Amino acid sequence: MEVKNITKFFGSLQVLKGISLQVKQGEILTIMGPSGAGKTTLLQVMGTLSRPDSGAILFQGESVTGLDDRALAIFRNRQLGFVFQFHHLLPEFTALENVCMPAFIAGVSKSEAEERGKELLDFLNLTERIHHKPGELSGGERQRVAVARALMNQPGLILADEPSGNLDSENQRELHKLFFRLRDELGQTFVIVTHDANLAQLSDRVLTLRDGLIIHDSAS
Repeated sequence: MEVKNITKFFGSLQVLKGISLQVKQGEILTIMGPSGAGKTTLLQVMGTLSRPDSGAILFQGESVTGLDDRALAIFRNRQLGFVFQFHHLLPEFTALENVCMPAFIAGVSKSEAEERGKELLDFLNLTERIHHKPGELSGGERQRVAVARALMNQPGLILADEPSGNLDSENQRELHKLFFRLRDELGQTFVIVTHDANLAQLSDRVLTLRDGLIIHDSAS
């Protein structure tokens, strides 16, 4: 993904002040900065959940900035995966059903979706939990189910907003190791907003935001 000179206002408050960046295939990029720096807003704009006021977003060289809402929804479903601090699993559905939701939305058959869902849950060591509902899972298990859901449609990019912020230290470490395993074994690309200095230190690249601007890029 490439972001070109993105600005974003909320009323008279300018939250993003001309952000430009590129995310390379197979990269784990972390975004850090103080509260109010614009990290989550940037992630939402990159995920097309929020439209920028100016600038452009390109995915695999193609602009997605001018797409209408329906086309953007299809793009998100097929090309992006999301992992949030709070897992946002649907409580009335099992782990497998939650994981399969993006595939069902994309029109994939139930049998095909469930086959891939089981493969993902097995890969994430959740085979014994596929029929459990979120309320029957630990915090770490719920977040791994959320990661499996994000991977369901084989997205080009996963965007994660404080994914380990609601976990204890042991589960934080396990989730971070999982991200690198997914990068190494599946070639998955991640952009992660985090306050976790340990995760940032492990990542391929760190961007630091302050007052809506990138003030440091560890690659430069």
